[in-house]
Amino acid sequence: ALAPSRRLNALPSRPRRAAARPRASPCAPAASSSEPPPPPSSADIVQTKAEVSNTEVSNTEVVATKEAMPHRFRVVFLVFISFIICSMDRINLSVAILPMSQEFNWPASISGLVQSSFFWGYVLTQIPGGYIAARFGAKRVLSFGVVAWSLMTFVTPMAAGSLPGLLLARALLGIGEGVAMPAMNQIISQWVPDSERARSLSLIYSGMSMGSVVGLLMCPWLITGFGWQSVFYVFGALGFAWYAFWQGAVDESPETSTRTSQAEKDLILDSKRAAGVDGAAENAPSLRAILSEPAMWAINVAHFCNTWGYFVLLTWLPTYFNTELGFKLSSSAALAVLPWLTMFVSTNIGGFIADKVLRARYNLPTTSIRKIMQTMGFLGPAFFLFLVTTTHTPALAVLYTALALGTGSFSQSGVYSNHQDLAPRHAGLLLGVSNTFAAVPGIVGVALTGFILDATGSWNVVFGIAIGFYLLGTVVYNLLASGERKF
Repeated sequence: ALAPSRRLNALPSRPRRAAARPRASPCAPAASSSEPPPPPSSADIVQTKAEVSNTEVSNTEVVATKEAMPHRFRVVFLVFISFIICSMDRINLSVAILPMSQEFNWPASISGLVQSSFFWGYVLTQIPGGYIAARFGAKRVLSFGVVAWSLMTFVTPMAAGSLPGLLLARALLGIGEGVAMPAMNQIISQWVPDSERARSLSLIYSGMSMGSVVGLLMCPWLITGFGWQSVFYVFGALGFAWYAFWQGAVDESPETSTRTSQAEKDLILDSKRAAGVDGAAENAPSLRAILSEPAMWAINVAHFCNTWGYFVLLTWLPTYFNTELGFKLSSSAALAVLPWLTMFVSTNIGGFIADKVLRARYNLPTTSIRKIMQTMGFLGPAFFLFLVTTTHTPALAVLYTALALGTGSFSQSGVYSNHQDLAPRHAGLLLGVSNTFAAVPGIVGVALTGFILDATGSWNVVFGIAIGFYLLGTVVYNLLASGERKF
């Protein structure tokens, strides 16, 4: 027989229990090994659902939280950049026309015809651009516009040897830029809450002024160093670079966006619900219905009157500084920067006044805000252009034109924001309609200026016509304008 100690060692060892179990009561029934666990309490169920819900929300927000800024800010900023490029591709000819006129021996009437040919195409795509943006997506339409106008900018030097070819290239460039405004308005109506709308529109429209500043600064340097053709090659290439970034950085709408946080989506969609534009899409109003609305005619007339002065100054200001004030090409372009820089600053100040002062502090109705801002946008430039006609001092002429364009920029918080008020769902379409009227001064006014200068040599006549339209627009807009929804 083995010793007791050896017998104990020979027995198989049993696993140690982690903790002693309490002894069951003798009266309790024996526990079955197959007995199911007790059902969870209602508190456990609520907690579990909350954990699952939080997990799902966090998963959907993974992409959105990677962005350093709200997605709508990125959308607005990139549209702002596209408008800078849009203006650069429009203003480059106003500087390059000086060496081109010398090379091709063009009189002022031909120079005016070349510059106005842009608007032949521009007027054609305003109303279709609004319908197409609403039907197929504003992001796609803006993408098409940038690519089209950039391509036509790039080929302009190749077409310049033939006047008909140059006129065609500029008209096709206008077709591309013509869809930009309606598409932009549709994008803003999709992405920007009403409380941020005037500031967003002011920033985007100020891109036109900043584009003029950048273009007027770059053009003389490029022309002097590389020839006038280089302006069109460089500026055209910028549009293709923007397109590549835009395609990968922006979503079509907040509803389908994978980069927008839930909080931002709620902010945008709540604003739409408050404006009554959520839910299923509505059919666009007919052109007859749009043109039967008096408030729409206030926009049409005001838009026409505003762009008469704007387009004349946009296209002819470097020539005015060069031929009337006696500045050289580089000086003319540099001085022409000052009015557009003033306009850039004033445009954003106007958006702040409309959103933060008139609406937030004084709680004025939208109609009053639009009329106040537009009245300043008309009477300001009328007054300062009148001062231009009374002075023979170059420095004062530059100052007055800068103040004319600067005060005119308040229109961005007036008539240019009014489309969103009348038709939140179809703002792009309404802008296309009014921009068709607004393109007429580009066709008629720009070309007429060349003929006036050839016939009379008087810039006072040119500025006097613009002043008359500013005064007419003031009267009509204050009589008929409305900030209430109509469509």
